Amino acid sequence: MKQWGVSLCSLMFLVVCSGETFAHKPSDSYLRLTVDGNTIQGQWDIALRDLDHAIGLDGNDDGTITWGEVRAQHDAIASYALSRLQLNGTDSQCWNHMQSHLVDHHSDGSYAVLQFSAHCPTIPTILNIRYGLFFDIDPLHRGLLQVTHQSGTHTAVLSPEQPTVQLDLTTNSSWREFLEFGREGVWHIWIGYDHILFLISLLLPAVLWWKAGQWQAVESFRPALHEVLSIITAFTLAHSITLSLAALELVTLSSQWVESVIAGSVVLAALHNLFPIIQVRRWIVGFVFGLVHGFGFASVLADLRLPTSSMFVALAGFNLGVEAGQLAIVVVFLPLAYAIRHSWSYRCLAVQFGSVCIAGVAFIWFIERSLDLQLTNWLW
Repeated sequence: MKQWGVSLCSLMFLVVCSGETFAHKPSDSYLRLTVDGNTIQGQWDIALRDLDHAIGLDGNDDGTITWGEVRAQHDAIASYALSRLQLNGTDSQCWNHMQSHLVDHHSDGSYAVLQFSAHCPTIPTILNIRYGLFFDIDPLHRGLLQVTHQSGTHTAVLSPEQPTVQLDLTTNSSWREFLEFGREGVWHIWIGYDHILFLISLLLPAVLWWKAGQWQAVESFRPALHEVLSIITAFTLAHSITLSLAALELVTLSSQWVESVIAGSVVLAALHNLFPIIQVRRWIVGFVFGLVHGFGFASVLADLRLPTSSMFVALAGFNLGVEAGQLAIVVVFLPLAYAIRHSWSYRCLAVQFGSVCIAGVAFIWFIERSLDLQLTNWLW
């Protein structure tokens, strides 16, 4: 039992110490292609912060990327991006031609907008897309693809594990898109360390109960299971509501505000384990803050700007993927926590010291996000 306790505490320590890497929205680009005959019109939105990391846009190193600095690097941006995108028609390559550069604002900052066209020797019925942007410097980068054709809208998620996608333009597979975004939902929750730490903060006391000013182990598994199910159900219901509202653009909130509140929710949830105010019905905490976490999940789908029909498929797959990712965490956490609930290492190291560490890391995130700073460059 003692070894299990140390193992759980070590795992929590690794999560907390690794959390800085994924404190903000992961790197995504948005690639939209419109196929009309043998011509493909393309628009590619790429985050300026990612381009700055890859090729250097901030010429005077003042921490701010201006339009003048972006304009001075137009050729370098186009060369870097288009060399990492290959479009192939049914039997031959389609050649890309740069048309114009713009700048647009997404929920998480400014993006370079590359507008280009591609000419195919023949009218494609099969479109092969090979994508390699940033994969050599950021293995977590994703390319979110939307292809519009007279047959309908096709979507896909491109990653280092799946850099190539083949689309049959004569048909439209909603099932394939559902699975694509389901996998994306699982991946999104597993690299979303702020969401994971919030969930763990809520789950840590689930195998304990507050008595005489201290946490004590529950007598049986049933109340622990009931507590976990109530928390997970409330959190899931809450973030599913706001995920849907935000993805469908019915409600829009500032990304900086959402990220700051998410970090603040992690701080409060962790501190509550040290100074519990709500000793029963902790699902209320999960529901209230789950509403904010849903807006954090939604940024991926909202920025993709899919048509309504495709959005419902992507939303259903992504949401179920998030739930599956959460369930996997619970399945691993709950039996282990229950098995070692009587141990000193769980009550003192995991719950108390772990909550202090979580609160400390989340507080740094809160300062960074609310004040738009980068403290972790020298804190880690």
